[in-house]
Amino acid sequence: MAGRGFALAPVVALGLIVGGMWWWAVLRLVLVPEQSGLVEGAVAVGGWGLSLLPVHVTASDGVTRASRRRRSDAGSGPL
Repeated sequence: MAGRGFALAPVVALGLIVGGMWWWAVLRLVLVPEQSGLVEGAVAVGGWGLSLLPVHVTASDGVTRASRRRRSDAGSGPL
């Protein structure tokens, strides 16, 4: 378990850096829109789009409707 903390630190650092860049872009667009450019808009929209991803994409637990149906049919055979 101790080795896992070393692998997690760079991921957390990267998340903080990317999150800070996103907030910088959004605040710049809101506070000084006349000085904001294409880069700020792209970063803000890209970050917003990524925030929607976890809502629609989830890890599969390997159970499908067909496998559930097979499991339920297996128990209903003749006694």
